Amino acid sequence: MSALERLEASVAALDSVAVGLSGGVDSSLLVAVAHRVLGDRAVAVVARSPSLPARELDGAIATAEAIGIDLEVVTTSEVDDPRYAANPTNRCLFCKDHQFAALQQVADRRGLATIAHGETADDIGEHRPGRAAAERWGARAPLREAGLGKDAIRDLARQLGLPVWDKPAFACLSSRIPYGDEVTPQKLARIDAAEQRLFDMGFSAFRVRHHDDLARLELDPVEHGRAVREAATIVAALREVGYAHVTLDLAGLDASRTRPGRGATVTDRLLPVVEVTS
Repeated sequence: MSALERLEASVAALDSVAVGLSGGVDSSLLVAVAHRVLGDRAVAVVARSPSLPARELDGAIATAEAIGIDLEVVTTSEVDDPRYAANPTNRCLFCKDHQFAALQQVADRRGLATIAHGETADDIGEHRPGRAAAERWGARAPLREAGLGKDAIRDLARQLGLPVWDKPAFACLSSRIPYGDEVTPQKLARIDAAEQRLFDMGFSAFRVRHHDDLARLELDPVEHGRAVREAATIVAALREVGYAHVTLDLAGLDASRTRPGRGATVTDRLLPVVEVTS
C-alpha cells in the first residue's frame, strides 16, 4: 500500500471530521486528503489568536480556499489563560487545550464524528506537551497513524500540488519568548511586526527571539552574510517596531527543519491535483 493509500485509509476511518489547519505542510496535507476522501463530511478549522501571525492566518485561509474544503475560522483565547501566559515549559498543553476545545465545538455543531490534527510519525519522542491535550480530547492524528514522517508528507504534498509543500516550518510566536517570561499580546504583536519586516525583506527561514528590548535574530546560516551586509536596514526596521537593540545569533537556525526547499508563499497557485501511485 502506498503512502497516500495509507493516509486515505486512515482518513476514511474517521467517517467525518473537523481538522485543525495551521497552514503548515502537515495540516495542509491532512486537510487536502480529508477533502479528497470525505468531501463535505470534512471541515477545516483555523484558530485565530495573537500567537499566530497575520500572514500565517491569511496563508491558512488561502490554502483551504485553494483546496476547496469548507472552512471555519474560530478565535481562541489561550493568551488570556494565566497558565499559558505564565509561559511554563508545557505551555503548548494549554494552547492545544483551547484549540481542541474549539475544534470539538465545531464538530459538535456540525454533527461531525471526529476531530483531527497534524501530528506526524516524526513527532513521536519529541517534546510535545500538547499531545496530552490531544489524548484528553480524543483528537486523531491520521498522518501519524499512517506512519508518515516529515519527508513523506512533503513529498505527498508536492505530488498533490499543494503550494506549501516546501514551506519553512513554523512555530507559534509565543515560542520566541523565553520560558518563564510572561506571554502578552503586546509582546506577540511586536514579534509579529518584526518578523513581518524580515519576511518583506525576503528572508525565508528565521525567528525573532524576544528579550525585552533586544531582538535576537536566528537566520538560516546561508543568509548570515546578507544580514551583515544589510544590517543597517534590518536594525532600522526592527527599531521601528519597538526594539532598541538587534543582534544576530551566530548559531543560526536549524535549516534542515525549517527550509527544505525554496519556501513557497501563499501567493503561489495551487497546482492541479494529480494521482499518486507510489
